[in-house]
Amino acid sequence: MTRLLFHDALAAGAETVTVWAQLLDRINVFPVADGDTGRNLVISLAPLRKKHADAGELCRSLLLAARGNSGNIAARFLQEFALMSSLKDLPETLRRGRDMAYRAVAEPRPGTMLSFFDRLADLCNDIPADVNAAWTTALLQSLERAVADTVLQQPVLEQAHVVDAGALGMHLFFDGFFSCLAGAKQCFSPARACFKEYLSIADTFSREAAAGFCIDAVLKCDGSSEEKLHHMGKSSVVMRSGEYVKVHLHARDREKAQRDLAASGHIVAWSDDDLAAQTGMFKEPDSNSVVHIMTDAAGSVTREDAAMLGITLLDSYITMNDTSLPETCWLPADIYKAMRGGCRCFTSQASLDERHQHYAGALDMYVNLLYLCVGSVYTGNCEYAHSWKQEHDPDNRLTIIDTGTASGRLAVAVHLTARCAAKAKAAAEVDAFARRVLSNCHEYIFVDTLGYLAAGGRLSKTGAFFGDMLKFKPVISPQPDGAQKVGMVRNRNEQAHFAMEKLAEVFTANACGLILLEYTDNRSFIDETAATVQRRFPNTELLVRPLSLTTGVHTGPGAWAVAFAVQE
Repeated sequence: MTRLLFHDALAAGAETVTVWAQLLDRINVFPVADGDTGRNLVISLAPLRKKHADAGELCRSLLLAARGNSGNIAARFLQEFALMSSLKDLPETLRRGRDMAYRAVAEPRPGTMLSFFDRLADLCNDIPADVNAAWTTALLQSLERAVADTVLQQPVLEQAHVVDAGALGMHLFFDGFFSCLAGAKQCFSPARACFKEYLSIADTFSREAAAGFCIDAVLKCDGSSEEKLHHMGKSSVVMRSGEYVKVHLHARDREKAQRDLAASGHIVAWSDDDLAAQTGMFKEPDSNSVVHIMTDAAGSVTREDAAMLGITLLDSYITMNDTSLPETCWLPADIYKAMRGGCRCFTSQASLDERHQHYAGALDMYVNLLYLCVGSVYTGNCEYAHSWKQEHDPDNRLTIIDTGTASGRLAVAVHLTARCAAKAKAAAEVDAFARRVLSNCHEYIFVDTLGYLAAGGRLSKTGAFFGDMLKFKPVISPQPDGAQKVGMVRNRNEQAHFAMEKLAEVFTANACGLILLEYTDNRSFIDETAATVQRRFPNTELLVRPLSLTTGVHTGPGAWAVAFAVQE
């Protein structure tokens, strides 16, 4: 096994988890029903996608990236892979990783990814000298049982009638990992596995809101007792790499937890999620639609919107410094703060293999699919989807619409179409509705500083210099043939006036419809604008959402947008 092949296998495992992240979020009920296992695993395993200079660097990267209960346990297990030099060391690596994962958890529980690691280590006591497709297929099929068994190993999983999201996440990872090592086509799909009936939460499941915060902190300390850190909160996971210690825990009092951790070492990284907010929003989406909607996150559709609407998002990637993540896994505030500080951020598309896995997985899960694709002038997604469909969709269950747009205009069409799909009697009805809505959607994007467009090659640097010098700010409208400049204004007041004029051209005082206001790092201004819009057009539905990061990285901090459609 070459080092390059080993790296490719780790990256393939991380990529496979990314494909199924939304499913993992939907069934995530343990230890808290907060719907973030998929997101946390994607963020935690991101370091496996890039080459590292040495094992120590990879271990540190995994420690720093790890998020959430599942992400931290997985990261601790996979740190041992950084030390593996030969495939013959795999059995010992798996046992050592399993043991270290157990030690990192304050209260190890059955029915979690720890149980999966037990089964994996047992099954890999003897491996062939050359990992082949037949051995890999048999291994993965045996591991399906370990995932299915989790349902009966935790009362909350049995009540919800789902498998453990973390255990399934690790099965997905090793499907990609071993398939790559064997040079085999991945054969696993949760929808076809032996636990396919355990992928929807039971209607009788009682979802209790949790109080407090899910905290991830990195401490720089030499002598702190890891046992002491374990007792600072619930669901704790603690791991060390040199002088750095990673602590994950759930705590009711965020400030007290921060003080307690600071007393044990210097806090070099901190993140937290509000458990009450997450568990309050968490719910199983209605899956009875006649057609399942799939779209690109390049539209201003958030991860939370996708969960609420019961749709699938296909992410583009944002790279900041040396970290590349799906755009819905970034905190927009972090991106814009970095950009204002001079950091250049980049967008890129998911690999073809990742996109193909998305299409195949969605067809496994749903009878009919409608892919509202970002405009082909902006990406090659539509072309690639059509090429895949020709070879893999003989029953014509996947319909692809080139929407000719992106960001908020696409988001408005998606919101309205998903609602139509929830009530429609036939897939053709939804298809026709989507096409009508797209012809009726509008969007205007207001750019604050031209320099970001110039940096991305969408405007000459000379034009950006003179435009900024004269304080001109363009107004852009995404169209099927590209982003068109439709106006020039000088300040935010003129931007807001322009937006209100465009809304007034479409909405009468009593008209109904959907208006979407999109922000970057200017939420307070957008909230003020939203209040004005709501007073002017009281019968419309108003949503306030972050501007798609794919768009935001190109337009820069300070940009905002309005998108809208009149109700049919």
